[in-house]
Amino acid sequence: MKGPEASEYRIARLRDRLADEEISELGVRIDMRGGYVHLWGTVSTAACRTEILRIAETELGGLPMRADLTVACATAPERPEELE
Repeated sequence: MKGPEASEYRIARLRDRLADEEISELGVRIDMRGGYVHLWGTVSTAACRTEILRIAETELGGLPMRADLTVACATAPERPEELE
């Protein structure tokens, strides 16, 4: 299998791995855009982002890839919110 069919198969396999691996990441969107694979969304930690990129490189090796993964900041506020 070559061409677009192979790319779509590899993207589907990447989606499955991201859902099934230890990270269980379902918030990452993966699309084929203009000849490259685009990963985008928000992840919980920098370590999670690194792991997603590692898995993507394994599954998509050889395909051009762009990753726009944002790490969510989930720290507690420094002071209480003041309501007026």
